[in-house]
Amino acid sequence: MAIEREVAVVTGGSAGIGAAICTSLLEQGMEVISLARRAPDFSHPRLQSRCVDLLDRKAVREVARELAAGYPVTHFVHNAGVIRPNLLEQVSDEDMDALAQLHLTSALALTQAFIPSMKKKKYGRIVLISSRGALGLQTRTAYAATKAGMIGMGRTWALELAGFGITVNVVAPGPIASDMFYDVIEAGSQREQSLAAAIPVGRIGLPDDVAQAVTFFCGAAAGFVTGQVLYVCGGSSIGSITI
Repeated sequence: MAIEREVAVVTGGSAGIGAAICTSLLEQGMEVISLARRAPDFSHPRLQSRCVDLLDRKAVREVARELAAGYPVTHFVHNAGVIRPNLLEQVSDEDMDALAQLHLTSALALTQAFIPSMKKKKYGRIVLISSRGALGLQTRTAYAATKAGMIGMGRTWALELAGFGITVNVVAPGPIASDMFYDVIEAGSQREQSLAAAIPVGRIGLPDDVAQAVTFFCGAAAGFVTGQVLYVCGGSSIGSITI
């Protein structure tokens, strides 16, 4: 199916995995709008950005309304994420509330704003970025819970939206060399080397590894693929790793 104008909204598009996703979608000829706390440090004639804190529920609803009213959004990629690692005894209500807002509620608000246009076109692509951590990982109570929630949410949306030509899929990265990864693992440390050695393919992933998976799900040719979870993890989802 040929769509004359493809507009993709990518959360957390200013750096790391999000920036790689934006770049890949731009290479596919799409218009891309990044939603993040800061603007991307790169430019492109078809790239726009909105600075927004996705932890601010009111701000998310406002930018969702603005974009839905001003752009024929055809693609939505919810990539923004935060880890907040803590052992069980130290996990706070605030941690759970914040990550639920970021990973789940903000995705819901933005999707609700964009689906009327997608339904009208009988075409849309939604990709949620979960994590290999959704399968369980030490110190990841809030993160794993909300990332696992994204999988259930995405599969439910896939069923509800399939009849409108809208696909919903989930990409679940393993350890990826990004700012968020290096917030909890020191770059060049023995810990990083040990983790890489424990991954079946023998290396830490790159943002572009995730972007390529997202780009596949976003393609017009992927219309028969929906409700799926793709682990981009170097095989770590079928083994055991310790971070």
